Amino acid sequence: MGRAALVVASGILLSRLLGFLRNVVLLALLGRSAAADVYNAAFVIPDILNYLMAGGYLSITFIPILSRHLAAGDREEGWRSFVAVFKPLALVMVGLTAVALAAAGPIVDLLYPRFSPELAAQVTSLTRIVLPAQVFFVLGSLFMAVQYAHERFLVPTLAPIVYNAGIITGGLVSWWLGDASPAGFVWGALAGAAVGNFGLQWAGAIRLGLRWPGRVSVRHPALREYLLLALPLMIGQSIAVLDEQFTRIFGQLGDTGAITSLVAARQINMVPVGIIAQAAGVAAYPFLARLFAEGRLDELGRSVATAVRYVLYVSAAAAAALAAGALPAVRLAFQRGAFDAAATMATAGPLALYALAIPAWGAQQVYARAFYAQRRMWAPVLTGTIATIAALPLFFVLGDRLGPAGVALASTLSLSGYALALAVMWYRRTGTDHLAVVVASGWRAALGGGLAGGVAWLAARSLQEPGVVPAAGPAAVQLVAASVAAGLAYLAV
Repeated sequence: MGRAALVVASGILLSRLLGFLRNVVLLALLGRSAAADVYNAAFVIPDILNYLMAGGYLSITFIPILSRHLAAGDREEGWRSFVAVFKPLALVMVGLTAVALAAAGPIVDLLYPRFSPELAAQVTSLTRIVLPAQVFFVLGSLFMAVQYAHERFLVPTLAPIVYNAGIITGGLVSWWLGDASPAGFVWGALAGAAVGNFGLQWAGAIRLGLRWPGRVSVRHPALREYLLLALPLMIGQSIAVLDEQFTRIFGQLGDTGAITSLVAARQINMVPVGIIAQAAGVAAYPFLARLFAEGRLDELGRSVATAVRYVLYVSAAAAAALAAGALPAVRLAFQRGAFDAAATMATAGPLALYALAIPAWGAQQVYARAFYAQRRMWAPVLTGTIATIAALPLFFVLGDRLGPAGVALASTLSLSGYALALAVMWYRRTGTDHLAVVVASGWRAALGGGLAGGVAWLAARSLQEPGVVPAAGPAAVQLVAASVAAGLAYLAV
């Protein structure tokens, strides 16, 4: 599991770095502006369509089906199961995409009542360009499932890397041709999804022996089994899934450019989330699923506890360092071109609040996948749906009163509540044999993170003139000082 986690973490790190470069190019050309807000808003409808099809969970839902046939040595039946799921899913996804293309205008007007008619029209146009990418995302996830079931992680980790590279290339080509609008970035997203999330994954699955048996009936039991597993994920949507879209939607409650600041802050925060939390969740899932399939339930519980302790220990230190070093982090990451010092100041505050949710991100990733490994889909889904409904008024009230900082605070509170609820449900269902070590790790991480964050904040503040964004060199020194101070204080505690 450790080697797999290393491969996934390395891929996620490279993807996040390219994601940074993507935003650096975008913000340097567009700045904290209405045009950048339009770009971010254009992805809301496509992403929601992906969520409704449980696109982010297709690998999770199909891995147990395929793994069972592979474990039994019946590869041919595994491929028949794949085809039985792939073909109906492709038809449904293409149909829904066509409907979304036709209804994009009214949906944009509903989601963005505070946008002017001109901005809403721009969002609609860009939305229709990127919508077909969701077909590639959803179907490509099934090809990834084939590779995950074989415990092959390299090619799937390339998907977001190629996707980000496509967006960067599209934006730069458009700028080189004299068009600095968001359209080039959106066309690049479509191309990146087609190549990275579909083409490469198809090739990766074929290399592992994927075949397309003919005459697979729609009554094949794999389709029914898949629907039973995926339906809860389609019906229920967790706050962890919709958090990014809430950022893009409720950001309109702030001033012009607020959406852009929130997306930029959240992207910086998702670097440690991806390296620590998502890597642990993705890498752990196939092993947890295997332990459950083999009936090794005590080892399953022990593995979940170990993974949660790991993410709590590491993510608490990361949260302390990032919250204290938010201003220099934004300064170094994005302040260039049209993204000026005022934009940096407007983005740093939300980032500090987002950083506090890093441990919650880690815990919910592991606990949710522990439920999925046992095929208990409804428990985390119902919990996530309730948390999402409860979060809506929180986002609206805090966003309306505090602007971007309120949206970031609502995100952190909602994710923390969701992670805690998942933990309670897990130990109620599986027993508390491994709970004590997790609780011990949790309070130590919280104490250490809180003290380390205070020490790091003092270290960063001592190197900064109040109200002034430092130059790149001093900002780098400030960020390093905050990180070192946080690390040393955390280790001491």
